Amino acid sequence: MLVLAGTIGAGKTSLTHMLSKHLGTPAYYESVDHNQILPLFYKDPKKYAFLLQIDFLNRRMADIKKAWKNEESVLDRSIFEDSLLFHLNADLGRATETEVNIYDSLLQNMMQELPHTSHSKNPDLLIHINISFETMLARIKKRGRPFEQIDNDPSLYQYYKDLNQRYQQWYENYDKSAKIQINGDRFDFVEKDTDRHAVFDLIDQKINQLAI
Repeated sequence: MLVLAGTIGAGKTSLTHMLSKHLGTPAYYESVDHNQILPLFYKDPKKYAFLLQIDFLNRRMADIKKAWKNEESVLDRSIFEDSLLFHLNADLGRATETEVNIYDSLLQNMMQELPHTSHSKNPDLLIHINISFETMLARIKKRGRPFEQIDNDPSLYQYYKDLNQRYQQWYENYDKSAKIQINGDRFDFVEKDTDRHAVFDLIDQKINQLAI
């Protein structure tokens, strides 16, 4: 199991699709465009932060169970990132300490309830797409989801900045599996074929190392 990680606009979904085709493996995607709670969260974060995170957790766990039925799979977000996002929202006053404790306990219990198979309950490889704050903002603006735009809600600027900074520390501390970091500023794997194949080569090399 390969899982992608990265902040908003990093290119997780795009790289998941490309890797799925490159490796010939099933792909599992986070549902954002059809998520009815996400726009509500952006309108009223304090009211919907906990509900949104529980919804994401429920969907993510379902995808993990499906993915483990295959010998190989790729997911466009790690379940461990969900805790990062929710704790940031709590620090911003969008969730209570009680809600955080309930979420953390639920996540731990759900991970323990994953079916015992020949696989670890953790992914085999985490692929973190690291992008600068400037690139993050440009990507958010380019994809044009109204509820994500700073022009519509200036307070999102600081939220995005905090989120980008936390991802750096999160990746450094991540120890659930092998990991690799892709420079999303350097490699434009969406628009440039040469960059895409360079990223494939990096990931293939890492997979081969793990197989030894």
